[in-house]
Amino acid sequence: MKQQLFGEFCDQLIKLNSSIRFVGIADDTGSLLSISEREGLKPLLNYKETEQYAITAMTRQYTRLRWRHTLGKVDYTCSVYEKLIRANIPITDAKNRLAFVVLLTFDMGTDNFHQLMVKKIMPLIRKNKGIIQREVKKNQ
Repeated sequence: MKQQLFGEFCDQLIKLNSSIRFVGIADDTGSLLSISEREGLKPLLNYKETEQYAITAMTRQYTRLRWRHTLGKVDYTCSVYEKLIRANIPITDAKNRLAFVVLLTFDMGTDNFHQLMVKKIMPLIRKNKGIIQREVKKNQ
């Protein structure tokens, strides 16, 4: 059930915009729970490299937590590479502990990237956050 939930969540996100290449969700240890790739996409990273990226992304999210009281909550982080744009969105639990990170990649030149993040992607994540947390809690 949990695997299906994460798979459906990633599939919903990837369908939001044709410039989204990849969506993944990792748990608090950086383990990938599910991924979705755009149909016909030739990934730049293989699955093992994607797993390693998920671990480092989660680690970076943990390091950002120490600045939360000074700078405020992180909505998302973004890195622009030569070949793609990466964004990571932390999902915290009810006690504001890091529970998941959503990993996304976009085509270079994605129009209105910030608008896409705040008007489409973030609302869908907020809508599903409680469902994901409840399902995980049930299966613990």
